[in-house]
Amino acid sequence: MNRTVPHAETPGRRVPGRFRGPFTRWPRTADAVLATAMFLAAVVLEDAPGDAMAVRPLTRVLSPALPLFVVAGAALYRRRRSPVAVLWVTLAAWAPTLGSSYSTMGGIVIVALYAVGRHTDDTRWGPLGVVAAVAAVTVDGLLRPVPWGDIGFGAVVMSGAWYLGRRLRLRAGRAARLRQEQVAEARRIVTEERSHIARELHDVVAHRVSMMTVQAGAARMVAAEDPRGALEAMAAVEEAGRQALDELRHLLGVLRPEAEGDGLGPQPGLADLPRLVAEVREAGLDVTVTDGVRAPLPARVDLSAYRIVQEALTNVLKHSGPGTRTEVRLRGEGDGLTIEILDDGRGAAVRSMSGAHGGMPGHGIVGMRERAVLLGGGLDAGPRPGGGFRLTARLPVTGEPVTGEPVTGTPRGEPKGEPR
Repeated sequence: MNRTVPHAETPGRRVPGRFRGPFTRWPRTADAVLATAMFLAAVVLEDAPGDAMAVRPLTRVLSPALPLFVVAGAALYRRRRSPVAVLWVTLAAWAPTLGSSYSTMGGIVIVALYAVGRHTDDTRWGPLGVVAAVAAVTVDGLLRPVPWGDIGFGAVVMSGAWYLGRRLRLRAGRAARLRQEQVAEARRIVTEERSHIARELHDVVAHRVSMMTVQAGAARMVAAEDPRGALEAMAAVEEAGRQALDELRHLLGVLRPEAEGDGLGPQPGLADLPRLVAEVREAGLDVTVTDGVRAPLPARVDLSAYRIVQEALTNVLKHSGPGTRTEVRLRGEGDGLTIEILDDGRGAAVRSMSGAHGGMPGHGIVGMRERAVLLGGGLDAGPRPGGGFRLTARLPVTGEPVTGEPVTGTPRGEPKGEPR
C-alpha cells in the first residue's frame, strides 16, 4: 500500500495548505498596486552618475514623456489578461525615450516579460519580445553610452524574467496534471472496490435470495389447499437460506484481511486496541497510546475507528519499519472523535522521498478516507515538517452515515499528502 494520497478537503473544515501570497489571494488589487509602483518609479527616478538612481526634479517630471509613462503603467495592470499585448505596448512606450534621461521604463518591461512567460502558452511572440527588449537595452546603452558589461547584464535580466515566468507556468501545469491524476486514481480505486463487492454480493447471494422469495410466495399460495406442499416449499426456503448464509460467510471471509479470515466473531472496536498495540509492538513498532475517549461510541464508529488505527499502524510498520516511534491519540471532542497517528519515520526501512514521489495512491489511505467520509467525517494524511508521517481522522458520533460518493478536493497549489 503506497502512502501517496491526494489531498481531500473534508466537509466543514478547511485543510491547511501552501502559503498564498497577495498576487494569488487578491490578483486585481495586487496588479493595481504593482502597476502604480512601477509607474511612479519610472516617473520619479532617473539614472545618476556612478550607476546610482536619483530622484527626478519636479520640474522635469511634467515632460512630454509623461503620457508614455501613463500608457505603460496602465497597460501593466492587464498583464494577466493580455500579457503579449502588454509587452508590446510597454516596448512601444519605451522606444521613444531610449538614450535619454527618461529611459526608465526598463522595470516595466521586465515585469511584462515575466507576465508573458507566466500567463500565456505563446511560444512565438514571447521569444520575439525578449529579442526586442534585448535590442532596446543595447540601443539605449549605445546612445548614452553605457559599458558593455552593463548592457550584457540588462540583456540577461530581460531574458531571465521571461524564462522564470515560463518555468513557473510549466511547473504549475505539471502540478495540476498530477493532482488530477491522483484524484482520478483515488476515485477509480473506490469505484473498483465497490463494483467488486457489488458483483460478489450479486453473484453469490442474489440468486439464493431470489429462490427463497419465489418459494415463499408459492408456499403462501398453496398453504390452505396443500399444507404438505407448503411445508416442503418452506423447507426449501430454509435450505436456500442456509446456503445463502454459508456463501455470504465465505464472501465476507474473502473480503476481510487474512488475519480475520478464520471465524465470524464480534466486530472489533477500540476496546480491542490494547491487543492490536501488543501485536504491533511484537513486530518491533514502538507505540504509545493516549486514550481520551470516555463516552461509549456507536458500533459503526467504534469499528471504523479501530480499522483506521489498524491500517495506519500497518502502514507505519510497512513503510518505516521496526523501531519507528509512533503515537496514537484518541480524543472525544463534543459530538465527534478525533484519531491522530504520528510517527517519526526513523525506523529500519525508511524509503527516500525521491524514490516515492510520483507514485499513485494505494488502497490503504483511500480505504481509510472512505470509511471516514461514509460516516460524515474526513481524513487528512501527509508528511510531517520534521520528518515522519501524520494521519488525522475525524469521525462524528451523531447523525446518519453518508451513502453517496466520497468527497475529494484539490490541494491549493500542490498535491497534499506527499509520498512517504
